[in-house]
Amino acid sequence: MKRVTPVASTNSIRELLGNGRWAAKLAWRTQPLLVVSLVAVTLAGGLVPAAAALVLRQLINSAVEVAGQPGASMASLLPLLAFTLLLSIAEALSGTGTDFLTRCFEDDADLCVSSGILEHAARLDLALFEDIGFQNVIHLAQQNTSRHFASLLNSSLSVLTRLMQTISLAAVLATLEPLVILVALPVSLLHAVFQWQMAQRQYLEEYGRAIKRRWTRYFVTLLTDRRSVAETKLLNLAPLLNARFRTLMTEFRDQNRRIYTAAFLGNSLFTVLSVAIFFALLVSVYRRFVQGPLLVGDALVFGTVGLRLRSSLEGTATFLSKANEHMLYVSNLRRFLEMQPRVEPTQGLQPSPVRGEVKLDDLTFTYPGSSTPALSHVSLRILPGQTVALVGKNGAGKTTLVKLLARFYDPDGGTVSLDGLDLRQWSLEYLHRQIAFVFQDLSPYEATAAENIAYGDWQRLLLDRQQMQQIARLTGAEAVIEQMPQGYDTLLGRRFGQYDLSMGQWQQLAIARAFAREAPLLILDEPASNLDAMAEYELFERFRQLAQGRTTILISHRFSTVRMADQIFVLDKGCLVEAGSHEALLVHGGLYARLYEIQRRQLVMPAKHEQDSAG
Repeated sequence: MKRVTPVASTNSIRELLGNGRWAAKLAWRTQPLLVVSLVAVTLAGGLVPAAAALVLRQLINSAVEVAGQPGASMASLLPLLAFTLLLSIAEALSGTGTDFLTRCFEDDADLCVSSGILEHAARLDLALFEDIGFQNVIHLAQQNTSRHFASLLNSSLSVLTRLMQTISLAAVLATLEPLVILVALPVSLLHAVFQWQMAQRQYLEEYGRAIKRRWTRYFVTLLTDRRSVAETKLLNLAPLLNARFRTLMTEFRDQNRRIYTAAFLGNSLFTVLSVAIFFALLVSVYRRFVQGPLLVGDALVFGTVGLRLRSSLEGTATFLSKANEHMLYVSNLRRFLEMQPRVEPTQGLQPSPVRGEVKLDDLTFTYPGSSTPALSHVSLRILPGQTVALVGKNGAGKTTLVKLLARFYDPDGGTVSLDGLDLRQWSLEYLHRQIAFVFQDLSPYEATAAENIAYGDWQRLLLDRQQMQQIARLTGAEAVIEQMPQGYDTLLGRRFGQYDLSMGQWQQLAIARAFAREAPLLILDEPASNLDAMAEYELFERFRQLAQGRTTILISHRFSTVRMADQIFVLDKGCLVEAGSHEALLVHGGLYARLYEIQRRQLVMPAKHEQDSAG
């Protein structure tokens, strides 16, 4: 399997246009009525300034003409004044309307894009989430993408507005001074190209910071999260972590400062140049006015509209640059949403009933980016309803094996089958419903105690408090819950609640959550690692009843636990090296017997030391 390698591409016009079309389709699916309304208001707003300039020009010239007549009257000017008023109101309302519609669209875009990211993430598999390249992709996709998506539409509409204003205003001014098109527009085009390149540069800088940005977030977490703050204080890591944080943030600041400086100098140059050009054109127009060919309205309107055209040209360049920048960020969202799971979630078979027979045939698997196989040519069989244990040193491949059995990954070679069918033939969603799993890495849910158990089969148990409480009693979790201030309704965790648990208590809830699922296949990866001796004893006293009728796979380093298994499989460096019952493996005298003897001595030595101390 290949690692995810995100590539920033900003030079392909075809790619940018493709991103634009993709964003437009997504915007249309998000809220078509708002999009139509925004386009309509934008078109209207783009034409109003030119129309207002023409009416104003006619109004001034007519007023001058009327003023020179005896017994002058305002009557002939009233229609032009009324039209000017309507255009002024329309221009003001177009801005207000655009702001209102844009805010509404931003809210819809935030809902659509954010939920879309979560929904797509739920469809992707564990193999991707454990890939550092994918972590960079999802970091970039989450980086205010909904804001960039809404801003892309807003900037694109602003570009359309400014373009329409530029074309219409230039057409008005060209009737008075044709050099406007020949001199001003090329300079503005160069300004737009400059702004475009600056947007590309800014994006590439931010794109290259993905891993470093994640490091800064990690340093903040270490210094503020309750799970790490105790040790960081004890070790006095704050000065070191803060120094590393400041180093990265200073690097970002200095990079940004260079970009800001280049943008400032470039924009200042183009601003001065455009002002000089329009001033020269204005002098030319006023010279012609003094000489007689132009009317007073023509001269006044050229000055007013010329300033507006220059502003419109600068606005076009600026918003084109912003649209390009937002489009580049939206391309991160597109790249993420187009990623496909490595484990294809096929709509395959849904055999019923599921007996729970597991078979591994010549199974081989290597993690992406690793050169050493985590599992190599492993073959074994587990009968329906049988309890087996996986034993071995750390890194032997035990957890990898059960992850393949849950089809979090697909093997590189060989097959994993359930009830005689290759897992790739099963419907993935249906397969996962047949498995209850206690993970080695606990997931403490910030939820009520009742919800922490009911999540094991939430569609059934969230509305069935009685059945959920029965599961808590059977697994022994009820004893923990009874000590909580609001019992089953106690909100657990420190993010939103006020009551936290020890890791052992969280593990008891995790075990209850696993048994809450009526699944024929039960996988327990170090289920008692955080339990004290009494809690472990009570759990496994109940285990036979809880696991009755289920195929159970148990991973544990505690031989007091694994000896209860019907069959024990011993793994070493990714290979299956021994198999048999506890007694048979001890007689065999291999790796299992050596590991057992080491643990027995560790238990005997403290007891002997206590006896010697007492004597």
